[in-house]
Amino acid sequence: MKIDPSSPADLSAQIAGAIRDAIIEGRLIVDERLPSEAELSEQFAVSRPTVREALKRLAAQSLIRTQRGATGGAFVNRLSFEAAQAQQITTSILLLSMNAVSFETACEARFTLERACGALSAARRTADHLASMRAEIHRQSQPGLTDEAFCASDVAFHRALVDAAGNPVLSYQLAGAVEAMQPLMNMITFTARDRARIVALHTAIADAAEAQNGAAVTDGLTALEEETKQLAQGIFAARKPAAAR
Repeated sequence: MKIDPSSPADLSAQIAGAIRDAIIEGRLIVDERLPSEAELSEQFAVSRPTVREALKRLAAQSLIRTQRGATGGAFVNRLSFEAAQAQQITTSILLLSMNAVSFETACEARFTLERACGALSAARRTADHLASMRAEIHRQSQPGLTDEAFCASDVAFHRALVDAAGNPVLSYQLAGAVEAMQPLMNMITFTARDRARIVALHTAIADAAEAQNGAAVTDGLTALEEETKQLAQGIFAARKPAAAR
């Protein structure tokens, strides 16, 4: 593992990158203990605080974990899809909030991605996935449900549909779309949406998944996208006259 002291890049970032590359390439394996701070400081010819900062960067990415005690130190962590999803969701939320992403763009991306796993979800869904979707549909049908709870249930329904594809890579990639984009769209459309209509569309999607009809799942998602876009168009159109006053 080497760094370039003449590079303008931060030394701690270079060290973190070198260790990360060693993990990715298999030169450092899961549960292997990293050299001590003193050893890394000598190896990279930098101060121990610089090494410590590099290790903090790696820990923040869940690539390493630290243990205290006589047998402690920094160890290569096994990064799971489930653990990485939280970071993916946070990044997606930040990207959407910090950049001028239009509702239409977010809606298009979110449903295009989910439709991509519709056929797999229909083919591979389990009884547990179906039960989760049905439970959320039942929850959404409750008259006293708050808007916040309805939105959370909406996200949970789609998360169950995505997870039904049985593909952890797809679930990871779609985590940001479902957990970040869906709440954004819900926030804009919740005041105008007809809950009964959403429940009917969700029911049609769940029925199609139970029947293992991938085309019908895709059609249901397309219908839900059109419903969402129409609601948003109506809301944005109503806001224009108010903004012009």
